[in-house]
Amino acid sequence: MGLDIKLPIGLMFSIFGIILTIFGLCTLNDTALYERSLGINVNLWSGIFMMIFGGIMLTLYLIKKKQKPV
Repeated sequence: MGLDIKLPIGLMFSIFGIILTIFGLCTLNDTALYERSLGINVNLWSGIFMMIFGGIMLTLYLIKKKQKPV
């Protein structure tokens, strides 16, 4: 019986990624907010990457779950 933390990590990163992506999309035209990051919408890009990482973790969890013998 091993500890598999892919599911909680995948869910956490996916949820935070969705929140950051939505915030980044809502603040696309706010140039003052992204002035310190050279005009790059860091909320949008970090949210997208967090969703991708969370999706990878959830996919790996589902693959392992399907391979587990009953």
